[in-house]
Amino acid sequence: MRMAALAFFLTLIYSLTGCASAPLRFDGTHAYQKYVLDQMDLGARPAGSAADRATGDYIIAQLNASKWNVTTQEFTYHGVAVRNVIGKIAEGRGPIIILGAHYDTRARADQDKTHPDQPVPGADDGASGVAVLLELARTLDVSKLKNEVWLAFFDAEDDGELSGCIVAPGPACDSASWQWSVGATYVAEHLPTKPTAVIVVDMIGYTDQKIYYEQNSDAALQQQLWSIAAQLGYAAQFIPQYKWSMEDDHTPFLQRGIRAVDMIDFDYPYWHTIQDTADKLSGASLERVGRVLQTWLESQ
Repeated sequence: MRMAALAFFLTLIYSLTGCASAPLRFDGTHAYQKYVLDQMDLGARPAGSAADRATGDYIIAQLNASKWNVTTQEFTYHGVAVRNVIGKIAEGRGPIIILGAHYDTRARADQDKTHPDQPVPGADDGASGVAVLLELARTLDVSKLKNEVWLAFFDAEDDGELSGCIVAPGPACDSASWQWSVGATYVAEHLPTKPTAVIVVDMIGYTDQKIYYEQNSDAALQQQLWSIAAQLGYAAQFIPQYKWSMEDDHTPFLQRGIRAVDMIDFDYPYWHTIQDTADKLSGASLERVGRVLQTWLESQ
């Protein structure tokens, strides 16, 4: 009886520790069903709104659950409270790599011919990139990392060129036009040391995924990532040809001499419209991006 009890005890310990510590694989279905849909349940999430604040709280909770060290950067822009959320892991292990995505959504669907005065739901333009980073937080094999990794969730990216009185209406509103990438600019301006690379993921969940080289991004880093995509069988979705030239959350880092890449699918017909909803996204698209990033991070 004692031997049987010991065997049972050892089996139980193995099941609770050995299996639980087994490396995980990025799961696009989980990223979609959990992280995308949870964000969409909060509604539109423009900077400074209650939903935007709740999204930041949600991101913090998910990073904590995945055992990342969480820091925040809180500041005011044109009278609006802004908060970046940064998850860190493998701190001090090597040069910093930053993966970034914005979590706010645009206050006005100004590309929508029918409803330009409505807020953007932000499934692809916001929630997709956040979902990829949160699933990476859950599944990265930290034992393989040779770099300190930051997952940076930028606030106040998507209201560029809008009046502050549209973003945050009120009797004392600031009518000055907003800049793009407010949160990312703040991160870039307050870096403790120069990271070795920054990769921004934005609008990457569309079912008909086509991700081209972006013309301002670091060419060598793009080639590495797209080569991994080809090796994983994603050549039809990761197209190593230049198409778009973007001002996005990678721009503030490029301006400071940091090699950075914007991984973006700008052939998205619902950009800045009220049709940017979760039914336009797929777990398969999220998974392709996530596995490329996971493979790259774990092989550095």
